[in-house]
Amino acid sequence: MQKINLVFRIALIACVFLPWNATAIDNSNLGRLPIGNKFSQNYTESLLVKSLIEITQGHLQQALDTTDQLLRTAPNFKLAYLVRSDLLMARAQQLQTFGNDSASSPEAIEDFREEARSRIEHYISQKTHRALPEPLWQLDPSLQYAIVVDTDKSRLYVYRNENGKPVYIADYYVTLGKNGSGKHSEGDKRTPLGVYFASKKLSKKLPDFYGEAAYPLNYPNEWDNHQGKKGHGIWLHGTPSSTYSRPPRASDGCLVMTNPDLKSLAPILQTGKTLVIIANNLQWLGASETAAQKQELSEALEAWRQDWEAQSTDDYLAHYSKRFFSQDMDLSDWVAHKRRVQASKPKVDIKLSNINMFRYPDNAQQMAVVNFDQSYRSNNLTSRMQKHQYWALENNQWKIMYEGPA
Repeated sequence: MQKINLVFRIALIACVFLPWNATAIDNSNLGRLPIGNKFSQNYTESLLVKSLIEITQGHLQQALDTTDQLLRTAPNFKLAYLVRSDLLMARAQQLQTFGNDSASSPEAIEDFREEARSRIEHYISQKTHRALPEPLWQLDPSLQYAIVVDTDKSRLYVYRNENGKPVYIADYYVTLGKNGSGKHSEGDKRTPLGVYFASKKLSKKLPDFYGEAAYPLNYPNEWDNHQGKKGHGIWLHGTPSSTYSRPPRASDGCLVMTNPDLKSLAPILQTGKTLVIIANNLQWLGASETAAQKQELSEALEAWRQDWEAQSTDDYLAHYSKRFFSQDMDLSDWVAHKRRVQASKPKVDIKLSNINMFRYPDNAQQMAVVNFDQSYRSNNLTSRMQKHQYWALENNQWKIMYEGPA
């Protein structure tokens, strides 16, 4: 009993009192990779979770064997070395607490504990196979993949667009800013929250610190700039060659993945326009559920189009928020401009296609981002453009907060 209690203290899950029953978990499939899936679940993480579960079940030798297998797969995985060291100490019944024989600082030990907790909490919850992230409201065919990051769980989820429906592919552990999320100023070491797109892999040679690749995000976006948020250089990048993974809160604001995980995402990131939604307190919907305001926003968008096409200027302008802004206009400038354009009430034909809708995360009010292709035709002008709008829910009505080219 003394030895089992000692071993239990090694398991980081026990250290943080996670509410689960280790003996009730079926770990027979841990570490097995789905065949033929290039976005297979992280094999290394599966081995780590398997070893921790074996520890809590009192199977010390099995845990040691699993940890050795893990280190053969990822010889630079520092957390795995710490677990192995504690296992050896536990066998000699010399261990007093997690990381007892480590030369690492208490802060480093806490980082390891938080990483293990994040990884095993995810395994226990297994939400990704049952539900979809609520911000993914509507995907058009041109958007092949979407990435959603849950900052609370240090988790990055990947979805493929199948006929407008997001289908789960894989998920990965991810490191965020040292001071958490909600970036507002230069050097605050926070990861931004919002809707972004990852551009193509940087072609220039980067220091080893950034790992094998780096993909810049378009932070600050239009809403960030309007709020006065500062900073730049927010990337999705890898880890140094000497480090398999970093703690959950360790970057200067970037999203950091292990090099093998980032490499597995390269096929989808190479397009240079991969959607990346970063949210905290991520909400999940069942397969048959839809976001509550999605249909209302769709109807508001169509009403805006119809009023514009009918050249009903007052009705058309009523769709815009009093807080409206564009790249170079506020609401009063916008109203004056539109009244001049529509004064002659020319006959126009307006069509919208390839519509994307995403709830904008973590704002004080309900907001959504809408992207679409717009076709405009009048007696003297024919144009086609990609348009970008921010809609806000004001007094239970959707209003356009921002409008501009995508």
